[in-house]
Amino acid sequence: MSYYKDVTKEIAVNMQELGKFIPDVMTAFSELVSSSSADGVLDKKTKELIFIAVAVANRCDGCIGFHTKKLVDAGVTEQELAEALGVAVAMGGGPSVMYAANTIKAFKEFS
Repeated sequence: MSYYKDVTKEIAVNMQELGKFIPDVMTAFSELVSSSSADGVLDKKTKELIFIAVAVANRCDGCIGFHTKKLVDAGVTEQELAEALGVAVAMGGGPSVMYAANTIKAFKEFS
């Protein structure tokens, strides 16, 4: 089963549909994500590890899917991901453990 691949495909389609109604908002959101994830003092991979920790702590399946895919594409190791997930667990408690475990599943799907 490829849950996270399916989730990200479905959400991508739904975001395009939403963009028809609020194009300025969706364009601004896209620009925000692009600019906040660009290389700076922190590289893209580090920023994606931050994104994934926040996604897990906030319990967002779509965010987990999209950002795990970006982490895989950036060459993150499973150990690097696991350590970022540890930070998310520290911030989010028990519910974050559940989402952290699912993020490992997403990593395996996209790898």
